[in-house]
Amino acid sequence: MPIILDKVSHVYGQDTAMAVTALKNVSLVIPDGQFIGLIGHTGSGKSTLVQHLNGLMKATSGSIYFNGEDIDAEGFDKKMLRSKVGLVFQYPEHQLFETDVFADVCFGPKNLGLSKKEVELRAYEALKLVGLEDAYFYQSPFDLSGGQKRRVAIAGVLAMKPEVLVLDEPTAGLDPKGRDEILDQISRLKKETGMTVILVSHSMDDVAKYVERIIVMNKGSVMYDDAPREVFRHYQELEQIGLAAPQVTYIMKDLQDHGYDVSDEATTIEKAKEEIKSWFARLSAVGKGR
Repeated sequence: MPIILDKVSHVYGQDTAMAVTALKNVSLVIPDGQFIGLIGHTGSGKSTLVQHLNGLMKATSGSIYFNGEDIDAEGFDKKMLRSKVGLVFQYPEHQLFETDVFADVCFGPKNLGLSKKEVELRAYEALKLVGLEDAYFYQSPFDLSGGQKRRVAIAGVLAMKPEVLVLDEPTAGLDPKGRDEILDQISRLKKETGMTVILVSHSMDDVAKYVERIIVMNKGSVMYDDAPREVFRHYQELEQIGLAAPQVTYIMKDLQDHGYDVSDEATTIEKAKEEIKSWFARLSAVGKGR
């Protein structure tokens, strides 16, 4: 079942002189199985929005529905919601606290009241899903690298077997190799499990490579909500709010401006390569026709 946001607003410090509106009448439908990119400049409302999805924050006005139920209705099971909508914070240290990695990943399913065998099986499967080697299972999570900590944090959420995985800047501070490893792993998980994935990111290149839908937040409102190619058509408008298109889009635009008959709609290196190969093929066909 989808998550539905109906005219959701959130005001920090409501009814005070310091009131700040973080979300304004946001309405969205997040269907099952979609890979969504959520982008926006700092302060646009991204993190506030995702913390509403599993009830960590309560809307000032509007409603949020999960499996057709209002999550703020009296008697709604928030514990169930948080097991189904898993949130991985930007800084994994905020979610790691046990003495070793395996115990940390066991924590979530243990709180679901599962048997010891089921808890440990889920933890083991989750750690394998994120590609962490057995040698790290009984090390302190705080002795791991940044990328390994992120894998453990993701595994801790996956062990709950969520239907929706929300990742708030999962590659922040990682080098390019670590960033690619994490995102490739998430992409594989998405394909293997069919879960919904919401990726919050500042990297337009990462978003363009992995997601099928982009939601752009600006000043607490949804500015664009469409397929990546359609969103990045508006690169000039995105630049005005501190964002941009993927680098490859600008390269294709430069080629077009210099007289090459290529489309500037490519958003990934693979699509740009296909477009350039197609241009060479057309050029070759014209040459042979002479």
